[in-house]
Amino acid sequence: MRYLMNWIGIVVAVVVLAGCQSAYYGAMEKVGIHKRDILVDRVDDARDAQTDAQEEFKSALQRLDELLKFDGGELEARYNALNDDYESSKAAAERVYDRIEAIDDVAQALFDEWQEELGMYSNDAMRRESERSLRETERRYTSLLQSMERAADTMEPVLEKLQDNVLYLKHNLNAKAVDAIRGEYRSLRSDVDVLIREMETAIQESNAFIEAMKEGS
Repeated sequence: MRYLMNWIGIVVAVVVLAGCQSAYYGAMEKVGIHKRDILVDRVDDARDAQTDAQEEFKSALQRLDELLKFDGGELEARYNALNDDYESSKAAAERVYDRIEAIDDVAQALFDEWQEELGMYSNDAMRRESERSLRETERRYTSLLQSMERAADTMEPVLEKLQDNVLYLKHNLNAKAVDAIRGEYRSLRSDVDVLIREMETAIQESNAFIEAMKEGS
């Protein structure tokens, strides 16, 4: 019974959220801002979030590199800086996930509306041209979403390794502990390199998608 009530609660929350989003899109259209415009803005926001995430992860890697070069001095200060960068990286990753979710919400609303409106044409040539444009936009969007999700997936292993290092150092803040995590650094650096490459690809896809949407294709 408790499971059923929890499930019903989730369904109700989803329905309410969907209703809120629909109301939001309707209100925006009344002031001349359409789903297409919102989609472009959200892709732009996601691109910026990915750029920020790149910088946060690179900064965290640099902090760890500095800590591994520890040869005396204030180790705790270096640990605190690393922990701060880890927390910033985690927050940046969450923003990326949130932006992707927001993009997909408005994209699906746009495509559903567009598909429905195809049946309202009396001019077959116009309908075919609009449908061609819809399919091309869907194709571009699918490629963009896959690129963004692929880039987002690369953040998780980096966050996990950063967390492991931060937790280990938290309870073993000494030169011996620093030596113990040196072997993990190369693997982490490799993961960050992959993350940066995937993020760059996603950012380029975002730029291309925004440009195409502004051109009306």
